[in-house]
Formats: sequence, structure tokens, C-alpha cells
Amino acid sequence: MTRPRLRARAGVSEIPLAVMRRPARQLTVDVPDQFLCPVSLDVMRDPVTAPTGITYDRESVEGWLERGRATCPVTGRPLRLEELVPNHATRRMIQEWCVANRALGVERVPTPRVPVSTADACELFASVTAAARRGDGQVCRQMVARARALGKESERNRRCFAVAGAARALAAAFSHLVAFHQAETRALEEILAALVVFFPLDEESRRRITFPAPLDAVVSLLSHGEHVTRVSAAVVLREIASSSDNQCLQAMSKASGIYDALVNLVAKPVSPQATKASLVTAYYLVTNTEHAAARLVDLGMVELLVELLADADKGTTEKALAVLDSVLVTDEGRDRAYAHALAVPVLAKKTMHVSDMATEFAVSALWRLCKNSPADGGCKAEALQVGAFQKLLLLLQLGCEGITKERASELLKLLNGSRDSTECIETADFKGLKRSFP
Repeated sequence: MTRPRLRARAGVSEIPLAVMRRPARQLTVDVPDQFLCPVSLDVMRDPVTAPTGITYDRESVEGWLERGRATCPVTGRPLRLEELVPNHATRRMIQEWCVANRALGVERVPTPRVPVSTADACELFASVTAAARRGDGQVCRQMVARARALGKESERNRRCFAVAGAARALAAAFSHLVAFHQAETRALEEILAALVVFFPLDEESRRRITFPAPLDAVVSLLSHGEHVTRVSAAVVLREIASSSDNQCLQAMSKASGIYDALVNLVAKPVSPQATKASLVTAYYLVTNTEHAAARLVDLGMVELLVELLADADKGTTEKALAVLDSVLVTDEGRDRAYAHALAVPVLAKKTMHVSDMATEFAVSALWRLCKNSPADGGCKAEALQVGAFQKLLLLLQLGCEGITKERASELLKLLNGSRDSTECIETADFKGLKRSFP
């Protein structure tokens, strides 16, 4: 068998499992066979030994087992994950070899962290639950912070915590702490941050958080917490809303201050992630509950969305268009859009400009506006002036399906009746129209 070599060359900052410290001349490093994982054929960073006596790199053999192969890769004998034992002697030999070859540009393999076992995870979350039940926010916060740090270390740890019921334990702890009138805010903040690490939330976890008192606490942190906490709260609400759990959505729609908090995250962003999360939550509330659209329109969401769309990235554009289309089902929502000089130009601009999803929502929003526009045809004339007719025609020629095709065809018919008296232009320059709203 030809012995693998690690080659270090100028311009390469990383080589498999042994990293260059600095640019160097052409060098080769002979790797001892016993340091190579039989699965990956790379130098082992965290060697573990199976009962068969074969040593593997932990990540490689665990990946092998997780793909449904319950056998030792070399011998074919039955093998379970919990039977793997850390091989400290081999790991130390690999580290010594790395140090000996330091002059050739090989860096020392770091000592791996001990992974969490399912038993350890269960014990840790039992401590979290016990501390929350007695209202000990400080101990609860410390335990949750430890769990969150361990969960962020590796995917394996997160899987162990998931098996141990991490999301349920955290949701229960949040609910228990909120029941105490002087619950420690920092403990609630830590739990929200940990929940984000241990997504997805199951039905029990979602419904615990959407009980009135816990949900009010989440909305309060969304409104008044530190920036990091507001992001965590926004992402947790997005996770719950996007599950389309009707019971949770109905509870959220009745939570005090939730609409103000969502609109405020769009008006005064704290991070792109929080903005996108708030848009997703708003979309699911509007499409699944009564009065949500009217509440958002009253708070100025239409104007904010139009302004946001003028220079948003792809992900934000898709989500903002989805919310805008959903609130335009209301008369007041359309009236707000008619009154905004940028609404029709920006919708025409986003058609066939961002993505198929964005085009679908932009066409639908234009259709709602033009179909319900006043008899004088002002909205249709404006759509023609900014080139909507040409874009819709091209869209149908290139091909689209379903509701988008139907609405694009109907829009063309609506706009065709106004073409005689309106000069069409190819593009819309609406940067000069942009204005700020409070």
C-alpha cells in the first residue's frame, strides 16, 4: 500500500487535518498508516476504537453508523455508537508526530472535546427543570448556558440533546420561570437563545411557549430586550408560526403587543435575521388568523414594506413581497398602497428580477391593486408607465404556471385597456421617489 503524503505548498492555507502555519516551499510529509482513518483515509483528529479492535476517526465512523450501517466498516461485525471508546494513546501519538513535523508546516491536532452522552444530556436537563420549578433563575441560567455551549460544539451533541428532550425541557423551564412574578430576565433570555440551538420545536414545546403568560414574556423580550435577545425571540416566534399550528397561531394573534413588536423590527431593524423572522411570522399570522392584516396595515406595515423592497436582498425581498401581497386583500391595505408613490414601480421592478417566488408574489400584488383600482384607472396607467405590461408579456412567453399564469394573463387584459392613452417605458427609476416613514 502506498503511504499517503501530506503536501504543503505556497498559497495553500489548509490541508486535510494538518494546517499550514505559513507559506513555504514545496514540501511532502509522510503520514504513518496507523494515523489514518480506514473510512476517510485522512489523519484522525479524534480517534476512537471499536470492540473489534479497529481505530477510526470519531466523525467518520459516527457518520457511517448514522447512515444506517450498524456494522464495523472493516470487519463487518455488529457495532453500536455507544461501544466506541476514545483512543487517547493514538491521539497523543498523532499530536507528537504533528509537533515533530512542525518545521514542515504541519500544525498540532488539538485535543478533542469529550462528546455529550445521552445520559449526561438527560441529567443536565433534569437539573434545568428542577431549578426552574423552584424558581431558581440563576442556577437555571447557568445550566442552560452550559447546555447551549455544548450544543454549539457539534452536531453529535445536538442530536444527544434532542434525544434527551432539550426543546421540551427548555420550553417547560421558560413556562415555570414566568410563573414567578420576579422571574430573572437573564434566565429567560438564555432559554430563548438555547431554544434556537435546539430547533425544531415539537408540538408540546410550541404550545407551552404560546400559553398566555410565556407568550407575553417572549413578546416583551422581543420589544424591549437587548439586540441579541430580540433576535432570539424573533426566531423562536418564526419557528412557532411557520409550523402552521393553528392553536399556536390563534394564541399569537391575541398576544398583547405582538403586532407592534413585529412592525417595529421592520421599521428599526436590529439584524437581517430578525427582520426576516418578523416578516415570516407576520405572513403566517395574516394568512391564518382574522384581523392580523388590518392590525398590521393600521401600524404602517404597507409603507414600511414598500420602502424595504426598494433595496432589500433576495431573502428579504421574497418575504416582504409575501407579506405585502397578503395584506393587500384588505381595502385599507390597497388604499395605503395606492397612496404610496413607490408601490407600483417597486412591484414592477421586482417582477422577473429577483426569483420565481418573488415574481409570484409581485404579480399577485399588482393584480390585487389593478383589479380593485378606482374607475379612473390611475393604478393601471402607472403600471404601464413603469413597464409592467412588457414584463408580464415576457413572463407568459417564457412560461409560468398555476395562479401566477392566471393572474399575469388577467393583468395583461386589465392593462391592455389603458394602453392607448399611456406611454410605456422599459424600466422604472424610482430611487428619487424614495422617502422615509416614521
